[in-house]
Amino acid sequence: QVQLVESGGGSVQSGGSLRLTCAISGYRYSSRCMGWFRHASGKEREGIAAIDDGGSTDYADSLKGRFTISQENDKNTLYLEMDSLEPEDTAFYYCAARIAGPCRALSMIPPTINYWGRGTQVTVSS
Repeated sequence: QVQLVESGGGSVQSGGSLRLTCAISGYRYSSRCMGWFRHASGKEREGIAAIDDGGSTDYADSLKGRFTISQENDKNTLYLEMDSLEPEDTAFYYCAARIAGPCRALSMIPPTINYWGRGTQVTVSS
């Protein structure tokens, strides 16, 4: 059974940084697209970053180049480095996996993803 477990969320001031980690287990499919989406209170879910098996990445335009997605060589750990955080980045952040289809940031939201974790809260204060 595929399990995705996020960690690393917390509270920071505007301009600060956080690194989210996703521990991946049980993934046995031959291909995958990993990524992150976020859900802020009162807003729609937003796919923000994706990375494929070859390491190619894609990001939502709204991030303005502030976030970086990466993965360990064994592909059991996924990261999201978040810099220059703004209050508008406050949300629950979820790790996500997609078995097939285009590996694009905007696609990394339900129902187009196959698995996601419980999420980790990120709060940015001004």
